Amino acid sequence: MSAQRPAHWCGSSRRAFLSDMGMGFTGLVLGAMLHGDAIVRADDSRALTHPRGTPHFPPKAKNVIWFFMVGGTSHMESFDPKPMLTRYAGKTIAETPFADALKNKLTDNVRIVVPDDANGHIRQQIYPLQVGFRQRGQSGIAVSDWWPHLGDCVDDIAFVRSMWTTDNNHGAQLQFHTGRHSLEGAFPTIGSWVHYGLGSLNDALPQFIVLGTPIADCCGGIGAHGASYLGPEHDGVQLAVDPQNPLPFASPGPDVYREEQADEFRLLGRLNRLSAVKYPDDPVLRARIKSYELAFRMQSAVPEVLRFSDENVPIQRLYGLDNPTTRPFGEQCLAARRLVERGVRFVQIFHGSNGGAGAWDAHGNLRNGHSALCAQVDQPIAGLLKDLKQRGLLDETLVVWATEFGRTPGAQGSDGRDHHPFGFSVWMAGGGLKGGVAHGATDELGFHAVEHRHYVTDIHATVLHQLGLDPRRLEVPGQKRLEIDYGQPIREIIA
Repeated sequence: MSAQRPAHWCGSSRRAFLSDMGMGFTGLVLGAMLHGDAIVRADDSRALTHPRGTPHFPPKAKNVIWFFMVGGTSHMESFDPKPMLTRYAGKTIAETPFADALKNKLTDNVRIVVPDDANGHIRQQIYPLQVGFRQRGQSGIAVSDWWPHLGDCVDDIAFVRSMWTTDNNHGAQLQFHTGRHSLEGAFPTIGSWVHYGLGSLNDALPQFIVLGTPIADCCGGIGAHGASYLGPEHDGVQLAVDPQNPLPFASPGPDVYREEQADEFRLLGRLNRLSAVKYPDDPVLRARIKSYELAFRMQSAVPEVLRFSDENVPIQRLYGLDNPTTRPFGEQCLAARRLVERGVRFVQIFHGSNGGAGAWDAHGNLRNGHSALCAQVDQPIAGLLKDLKQRGLLDETLVVWATEFGRTPGAQGSDGRDHHPFGFSVWMAGGGLKGGVAHGATDELGFHAVEHRHYVTDIHATVLHQLGLDPRRLEVPGQKRLEIDYGQPIREIIA
């Protein structure tokens, strides 16, 4: 790009001029991206820089790794032990000493389940705990025996045992990521807000990456990592963790030289700029141009990220890469660490997607199902926390573990639990948060969140706060947000 005035300047409109120079600001971004690979040649005398997002206040974290267990993990068999379930197993809530106390807690601020009969009784029989618990670490926080490796990390974790949401079906998967009920339409996800607010730390990689199989179309589909009205350039980019074939849809093939690709991208850029003269404000066109150039850079960057052979044997074992049960999820966790090391802002990892409601949806066979699923993820997640900590990365990387809701205290059928949005658990670690704390509480049976209750956007607000972002200053003209959309940072777990 030359600093001299173009020959066709006279008689040309400002809009056409900006478009021909690279579609305005998009052209500046692409110029910077191509400059690093010498696609912009020596006649460019001006150094173009990619615009960086600026935090609103000093951040305590710069990256996020966001785990989501699809289907609804039982809070009572994971991080919120309720021994009274076993003591009163087979009885209804009305037959327990807690019946009157629970009725007294049913206020406008506590969401209630519809009673089963005219007397207000819930006839569902209480289902006993399906796994043991024991206290872990210096903090003595009780964690299920299905999470033994994560139990070793409790002193670095802040557990939040008082979550609630409003969707009692699996639209809650989308709701957890956007803060809105699925019936309300499409809204930006937390990953997209982070991308929108902070921009890029590494132009060779997407800044919002999705690993694992996303949620099914029945429950929100790509909306759970979409940007909605923020624009498609802020959508999450799905990446397959396959070291043998890391970019199946973006690799040029063995017979295409890098120089040939550079020529092709120059031609595409020119054609797109011609289209931009006619459609200067088209966000899809801008996103497409960016995606072409990002794909070009990713061809070098992504294979290097997924070259797990670079890691020594102890690290590979830490993530469970030597075990066929833990290897698939372990590779995703190791990829997440390597991505945040290279500046990726937000890595979203799904587990349990099965084309429907999700594998964690334990309406039946809870004991066998949950124990098998926990065995797949426990060691890899704990390995990630330990690896981040030993590398000094946990201080700047915020790790979130979440699921759409919990499970009922009562039985569904003979050996399962139903959906339960009224009280459930998540946890967070690193990124300037306290460790070894259990915040909030459900009642004695795990039915309702009754102490320090938090709607899902409080998790969003905590993430944004630790990244130095004020959600009220991320407004988009013409888009109205509700008060609950902003959430409140959970101050009690912030160091």
